[in-house]
Amino acid sequence: MIWRSGSQILGQIIAWGATFLVIRMLDPRDYGLFAMTQVVLVLLNMLNGYGLASAIIQKRDIDDRAIRQLFGMLLLLNLSLGAVQFAMAPLAAAYYRQPVVADLLRVQSLLYIATPFIALPYALLARAMDFRKQAQVNLVSAVAGAVAALAGAMAGLGVWTLILAPLVLFTTRAIGMTWAARSLMWPSFDFRGAGGIARYGGTLAAGQLFWFAQSQADVFIAGRLFDPHWLGIYTTSLFLSQILVSKFVPALNEVAFSAYSRMEHAAAGAAFAKSARLIMVAAMPFYLGLAVTAQPLVLVALGEKWVEAAPVVQLLALAMPFMTLQILFAPATDARGRPGIGAQTAAIGALLLPAAFLIGVHWGVMGMAWAWVAVWPPFLAITAWRSLKLIGLGWRDWLAAITPPILAACAMALIVMLFDRLLLAYAPPLAPFLHLLIIVLAGAASYGAWLMIFARGVVDDAIAMIRR
Repeated sequence: MIWRSGSQILGQIIAWGATFLVIRMLDPRDYGLFAMTQVVLVLLNMLNGYGLASAIIQKRDIDDRAIRQLFGMLLLLNLSLGAVQFAMAPLAAAYYRQPVVADLLRVQSLLYIATPFIALPYALLARAMDFRKQAQVNLVSAVAGAVAALAGAMAGLGVWTLILAPLVLFTTRAIGMTWAARSLMWPSFDFRGAGGIARYGGTLAAGQLFWFAQSQADVFIAGRLFDPHWLGIYTTSLFLSQILVSKFVPALNEVAFSAYSRMEHAAAGAAFAKSARLIMVAAMPFYLGLAVTAQPLVLVALGEKWVEAAPVVQLLALAMPFMTLQILFAPATDARGRPGIGAQTAAIGALLLPAAFLIGVHWGVMGMAWAWVAVWPPFLAITAWRSLKLIGLGWRDWLAAITPPILAACAMALIVMLFDRLLLAYAPPLAPFLHLLIIVLAGAASYGAWLMIFARGVVDDAIAMIRR
């Protein structure tokens, strides 16, 4: 976990540095157009075969023939997906009423060529619990993507900057992963005996399709009704509020899936509780801190032209703790050999979230943000009810694990809000950066003090894990 998350943190620091510079150079309209292409790209990527690759991580015994069969499946699947995206690009452009979307999608179809050369070596390295090599490749590819993004923005490529960077990142990662895992081989297109891999991967893919309905329904719905400017405001607000849950938690889930697959039932339950608590120790102050510092943070990080995003970020940040806890369950239930649980739970979300977005879209970007806040708490409760027993953990133990960081973060948020009001009322006007720095330091001090006084055991566990 240290290798995987540590490299992720360093890679994301580099990527964020480039991303926020690029955001300042580009317009909200560019991000709105890019978001329209992502609906198609994410949908087809749900079928790109990562679920098939997960099957060889979960299985205790695997032979060379099965690995070559997997490689053959990945090649056929991804080349077909690239062709489908190229062909359906004009339909997507017509739906959004933006002709340039077709050109963007056609170029993005090149991404599928790299996928088999990432998914197969990733699975082989994860099966061996060798996250060091993965970390090194991910770091190099993150740097390459960041450099490409900055170069494109500085060259005035506009929205094409957002297409260039992933192409460079994926190509670099495919070369690096294949080299690290020594996985270049002849594929096998004789799929006899590969039914188990296909069934397991198909079940995971079904769950991922439902996840697509949850995660992309908002852009699909809003993209039809919002102009590119407001869609860019919404999607960039979502990017800012989801930095932790979309960039760091998936990396931890990758490690967790490999680890849970090798644990006994009782050990997996205890490990799940501890990991949830440690993740919330980091996540809760980030999310609630984001909610109470949204205005100065947007001004400092994104600039004046993004000021309309501040109230949207503030609301979305309140939904993210529930989303973070919810997505921790899938690796644990998948590792128990029950991917159907995750798929069924995702199907429930695929009904709840689009319904909420269809209602919220009529109130603009704030209505979309309120839809997130309304749906994720009950969705988390449903997921926990369906999953905890299978993982080997009771409700009381799970709630006891996550309550200390939640209480500490709530206390921190109240203290920061009060301190901020006093600052605005009695101090002279401050520059946005100085204002943000002062209230962030106040929040960090209050959160740390609360944990040390009222939840010292949580702090001791975190320190012990780092020491080990």
